Amino acid sequence: MIPVRAFEGKEVAVFGLGRSGIATCRALMAGGARVCAWDDNENARKAAEAAGVPLVDLNRRDWQTFAALVLSPGIPLRFPEPHRFVRMAQMLNVPVIGDMELFARAVNELRDVDRPRIVGITGTNGKSTTTALIGHILKACGKDVRVGGNIGIGVLDLEKLHGAAIYVLELSSYQLDLAESLRCDVAVMLNLSPDHLSRHGGMEGYVSAKRRIFRNQGPEDVAIVGVDDTRSGVMATQLSCEGLRRVVPVSAEYGLGRGVAVLDGMLQDSMTGRAEPPISIAAAKALPGRHNHQNVAAAYAACRALGLEPSDIIAAIQTFPGLPHRLETIGAFEGVRFINDSKATNAQAAEQAIRAFPNAYWIVGGRPKEEGIDDLAPLFGQVRKAYLIGESTEAFARVLTDKLDHVKCRTIDVAVEAAFNDARASGDINPVVLFSPACASFDQFRDFEQRGHAFRQEAAKLAKRRTTTEPA
Repeated sequence: MIPVRAFEGKEVAVFGLGRSGIATCRALMAGGARVCAWDDNENARKAAEAAGVPLVDLNRRDWQTFAALVLSPGIPLRFPEPHRFVRMAQMLNVPVIGDMELFARAVNELRDVDRPRIVGITGTNGKSTTTALIGHILKACGKDVRVGGNIGIGVLDLEKLHGAAIYVLELSSYQLDLAESLRCDVAVMLNLSPDHLSRHGGMEGYVSAKRRIFRNQGPEDVAIVGVDDTRSGVMATQLSCEGLRRVVPVSAEYGLGRGVAVLDGMLQDSMTGRAEPPISIAAAKALPGRHNHQNVAAAYAACRALGLEPSDIIAAIQTFPGLPHRLETIGAFEGVRFINDSKATNAQAAEQAIRAFPNAYWIVGGRPKEEGIDDLAPLFGQVRKAYLIGESTEAFARVLTDKLDHVKCRTIDVAVEAAFNDARASGDINPVVLFSPACASFDQFRDFEQRGHAFRQEAAKLAKRRTTTEPA
């Protein structure tokens, strides 16, 4: 745990008592703050109370005594409208911050010699893979690395700060919106496409939130920016023109005069402006597809910026095991391979999966995002058949009519069996059942992880059922 002493002797309101909220309370209390914590959900309050968090009904408190409101990232800050507690704080000039800002303040209080290095990773897609990959590389190279934030461990639950450590943090747009003083030694922006638009009031607000990852960087810091989409490419140009930090573009589509690119499985390093001999990443089996090649380019550039040798970075990339629920091969049965891509919660992530596994039998659906799957229409010809599940079933069926053969399955168990039967009977060489939902999970599951586990269990049950019913 990282104690936060910025509010020592002061009262702090904490609203939202999930994993990060409880960690926030512990860190503040360890730093001498008087915490008043609340959550509208009774189960969350019980869990927090069991963890030793002092509960105070913020609806009944005098807010003039609070030095800050620490808000869970999932609670609306500005759009569609500010939460009632946010409005209350703003009326009384109480700062509204998040756990990432508390982490930043703890770091900023340290002497330079005691300050750890911070690598921040954001973008619409690929954040978790790139964060985990950078952490894997640093650990393989013998560094004291701590990985967390929006992935795995909450930032304030990571080990205590010291000068030799490197913190590798996945940063969501929600977290960045609540962070004012975070300075990343290396800041990575992978890509930008429409997502969480209602939370940010549109695309302009979403891009603005993401751009905050660079806001406190100085001349010694490095900004690594994917340039394969227009919005990120524009951002890279803007950052370069500002001249406030070193900017390194990365790509999986274009050769770069200065930066890092991965083209046709070959990594090209020209970070110094001089092209080094290309290096094959073909042995990195857990990182298939063009989108993963951009993730590799970004992770390589980040680790080079931290002073690692190219040969050591490449060796570590080749041993990366991949992430659960992100293009994860969970097994094969009767010649049919099952790919779990439950983390694909929007169309852009599903696009990457379809490109990585063409001619797959595609299980898709859930609670649809605003943009739906209309933008995937140019790729429908690369899919054998679609199996529709969840709340989006009828809407997606309308999109696919006369464009892609599909069946309304509604639930994962029905979809897995139908897709397997079609794949097995197809005569295709090495057919693939691809679970890449392009939707949020909240219609039928707690989160994408529970959804991914459900897919894995249904595939396992199918294999067991068919094995035990086959004649001897």
